Amino acid sequence: MRDKKDNATFDLPGFESATPPESSPPVEPKRGGSRPRRTLQKQEQLQLLEETDATGLPVWQKDPSLDDTGLPVWAPA
Repeated sequence: MRDKKDNATFDLPGFESATPPESSPPVEPKRGGSRPRRTLQKQEQLQLLEETDATGLPVWQKDPSLDDTGLPVWAPA
């Protein structure tokens, strides 16, 4: 018995099937009426709340309440 995914057995001599494969007429794909074209919505650029750089990331701004790592600066007591 031949595995369905084993296409190599067709090429080997002596492994031809005993009965010839049924010849059926080629099936043509059905062509219905023409479909209406879908129009794509136009894209628009949204304005972001913060200013961005060339990569699209927000521009870094120095905040006096945070240090350079982004941790809060503790005021002396």
